[in-house]
Amino acid sequence: MQHWISELRFLLDKGNAHVSFEEAVADIPLKLLTVVPEGLPYSIWQLAEHIRITQWDIVAFCESETHVSPKWPDEYWPKARKTVTGQQWKDCLTAINHDRSRFINMLQDRADELTKPFPYGSGQSLLREALLIADHTAYHLGEILVLRRLLHCWK
Repeated sequence: MQHWISELRFLLDKGNAHVSFEEAVADIPLKLLTVVPEGLPYSIWQLAEHIRITQWDIVAFCESETHVSPKWPDEYWPKARKTVTGQQWKDCLTAINHDRSRFINMLQDRADELTKPFPYGSGQSLLREALLIADHTAYHLGEILVLRRLLHCWK
C-alpha cells in the first residue's frame, strides 16, 4: 500500500506530465494576477482561489461527514478583482500547500482505507478524492499556464 501512497503523493506534489503547482505560480507579478485577457472569463487569481476553495472542500469532506460544501458555482469561484496584495496572494498559496499537506498526511495515516468508501457521501474514497484533487488542479494549472503565456510572463 505504501507504493500507492508514494505515487499519489508524487502526483499531488509534483504532477507527472506537467509542472508542479509551485512552478506554475512562481514569480508572477502582482499586477498580472487580476488581469482577465480578452475573451476569457477568469484571471490567474481567480483560478488559484478556485483551486484553493475546491481542494479545501475536498479535504474537509474527507475529514468529516458533517462538512457542508460551498454552494456551486457561486461559492467555488471568486469574483473578479482589480488588485490583489502580496499578502493575499501569499495566503492563497500557503492555504493550497497546507491543505495539500493535510490531505497527504491523511493518505498516509489512513492508507489501509485507501479504496474503502466513506460511510457517508455517494461512494467516495480517499483514492477517488486524491485523483479528483490531482485532476482538478492539473486542469486549472493548464489554464494558468495559458494565461501566463498570454500575459508574457512564462518562460
